[in-house]
Amino acid sequence: MEANIIDGKALSNRLRESIKSRVEELKSRKGITPGLTVILVGNDPASAVYVRNKERACKQVGMNSSIIKLGEDTTQEELLRHIERLNKDKGVHGILVQLPLPPQIDPTQVINAIDPRKDVDGFHPMNVGRLVTGQACLEPCTPKGIIRLIQETGEPIRGKNAVVIGRSNIVGKPVSLMLLKNDATVTICHSKTSGLDEICRRADILVVAVGRPNFVDNRYVRDGAIVIDVGINRVDGKLVGDVDFQEVRQKAGWITPVPGGVGPMTITMLLENTLQAAQQNE
Repeated sequence: MEANIIDGKALSNRLRESIKSRVEELKSRKGITPGLTVILVGNDPASAVYVRNKERACKQVGMNSSIIKLGEDTTQEELLRHIERLNKDKGVHGILVQLPLPPQIDPTQVINAIDPRKDVDGFHPMNVGRLVTGQACLEPCTPKGIIRLIQETGEPIRGKNAVVIGRSNIVGKPVSLMLLKNDATVTICHSKTSGLDEICRRADILVVAVGRPNFVDNRYVRDGAIVIDVGINRVDGKLVGDVDFQEVRQKAGWITPVPGGVGPMTITMLLENTLQAAQQNE
């Protein structure tokens, strides 16, 4: 029996309708329109596409959106001046600096410079610290979307064995903390993990974020597991995930497709974080 597909695009569309209503309510009640400013440094084509998609999504839900485009040779000091100005701008509730940055700019310094109340990526050390200690915060967008996708199955997270393959600061570590917050028992695996396939076969929930196309096959998956594929890889002109979708689909209970799974949810969670930031600063 084939796995149920967790349709991230459909869930994203439903959530955006809800966000749109909440934005309209905030406008009518407080006269506040949530505003997101994205800073794009350099000429990376993929980054340009991501930024356009974010701008389009903001307009779709009635938020203000602006893009600051800076050249490839922009200095770190110049970028930090832009961030300082946006930190003080009361009409800007969310600040996002699109990664990757040119080599002359230290991304850690840039992330640390953003006002944590406007850090809609959820990367600032203050938001990370609040996430670790279980306090309310702006949560990282992709992990936040992953939790929503798991909840969409109707299966409880509480008490489940969850395995996360990948320990990045952007996905692996924060989604592990969020699964723990939801009362899962969590194992984090990585490139140095021994017996990876055996560990993964014990998982009720398997989150795969390794950046290697079709890395996870049936050997890694238990019958009926929830499999969340975070990977986006281009192979022979097509987008594929870190999970061998066609093979694993025959064994898992639930699975996200690539594209159309985690990807749409990331931008939708960015919209939700921007709305949350605006509400917190009413």
